[in-house]
Amino acid sequence: MIARKTAIVGIGATEFSKNSGRTEMKLAVECVKAALDDAGLTGADVDGMSTFTMDNNPEIEIFRQIGGKELKMFSRIHYGGGAACGPVVQAAMAIASGVCEVVVVYRAMNERSGHRFGAGGLISNDPLSPDLIHFSWYFPSGFLTPASWIAMTAQRYMHDYGVTTEDFGRVVVSVRDFASTNPKAFFYNQPITLEDHQNSRWICEPLRLFDCCQESDGGQALVITSAERARNLKKKPVIVKAASQAATNESQMMTPFYNERITQVPEMSMLARELYDQSGLGPNDFQTAVLYDHFSPTVL
Repeated sequence: MIARKTAIVGIGATEFSKNSGRTEMKLAVECVKAALDDAGLTGADVDGMSTFTMDNNPEIEIFRQIGGKELKMFSRIHYGGGAACGPVVQAAMAIASGVCEVVVVYRAMNERSGHRFGAGGLISNDPLSPDLIHFSWYFPSGFLTPASWIAMTAQRYMHDYGVTTEDFGRVVVSVRDFASTNPKAFFYNQPITLEDHQNSRWICEPLRLFDCCQESDGGQALVITSAERARNLKKKPVIVKAASQAATNESQMMTPFYNERITQVPEMSMLARELYDQSGLGPNDFQTAVLYDHFSPTVL
């Protein structure tokens, strides 16, 4: 059990932009150092690292550049943006089990000025790649981009639940309202209205421009340590009350086209059960939710 044994004690981020003007490695080192400074720690304190399989920055190279000494654990989590919380689970397990004392979780990419996932195409040309084999079932039907994948499930969701594109727009207006208050955000001081959303161009019906995932350059890092050690650091810690990963026998990355119901994500129900069990909390205990809003229909 990892509940309440670990804490987030530092956070660091670069600005998010259309063109960072620097390498992904530089972005990674910047955000990791900023997170360590925020925690009052140095690279020499770090003995664990975790990131995403889609990140292009080797853990060991970042570790060397921040002045690390001994790295005891490093791991990578698959499934793109949906894996955002997975590295936190890895960090919490490493610390709660005694393997590590300080773990850095990071991601840094030039996803706007460099390779853009929204452009579609193959990630691998290996004919035996499981991803390529998976893609081959729906690429011939025109499902070539993340927007087209989400549009497919969104159409069915609208049919089943009576949702309209205006409902998607309300999600967009809400999340942009919060994002526009962050000085480092891509759209700082640029809130939008529901009318702006409805007037934005179609990308893949029923998705309009503002429904789609923003591709940005930037990096972000967290520093995680034991709840006991966190008490002696300079910032008030954020205790990790629960953390979990989930996959089911129907799991597919953004393309649940062969599930019994394509308007549901069964992993979410599994995660909810795990998180509520670990934390001892329930839906009525929360006042704030920070949801992954890569495409607006997924929030609903």
